[in-house]
Amino acid sequence: MALLAGDACLTRGEFLAHGGSDRLLPWIQSLLAEGGLTLRQLDGIAFGAGPGAFTGLRLACGVTQGLAFGADLPVVGICTLEAMAFRADADRVFACLDARMNEVYVAAYVRTAEAEFHCEMSPVVLPPEMVVAPEGEWRAVGDGFAAYADTLQTRFPDADATVLPTAEAVGRLALPRFRRGEGQAAMAAAPLYVRDKVALTTAERLARGGAR
Repeated sequence: MALLAGDACLTRGEFLAHGGSDRLLPWIQSLLAEGGLTLRQLDGIAFGAGPGAFTGLRLACGVTQGLAFGADLPVVGICTLEAMAFRADADRVFACLDARMNEVYVAAYVRTAEAEFHCEMSPVVLPPEMVVAPEGEWRAVGDGFAAYADTLQTRFPDADATVLPTAEAVGRLALPRFRRGEGQAAMAAAPLYVRDKVALTTAERLARGGAR
């Protein structure tokens, strides 16, 4: 979680294996207090729209909707793969995120002259053996390259698996969109699932060689 005020960025966060719903509101209150702001003084609320874990995405959208509705603030959803591209420090980024179930989420982004990102390849979910970057040179980033290294390493030998999305990256990407008036009403906050199916049958898991 991050609070952006000018060039300053205050953050809160930790790795939680199972949710984190009990932490979000205290973190929000703590960040606002540290920044000397109230919720209604914000210009808007940005959230990681996905793709990612279903529970986490629903939690992010639900909290965003509740806060934005109560404070009459606009919202902007940012793709987690685009947030990875922001952190990659490169002009052409191929992002690959572990999607579990023996699949990965992938997308490709090109940095524009305005230091934003054009989506060259829209987010999709694929088995690792089907992952192919668009033609050209790309900086490959994301934990999908580590989770399925046996399959992907030969095609992406220089991939950096340490690059992951952060709350600050989501906020930085959202700032110009808020300035352009692209914020939406609270009820428009919705997850970007990409994958429609969240569970496999036993036969499907076996056909994929077992589920990660």
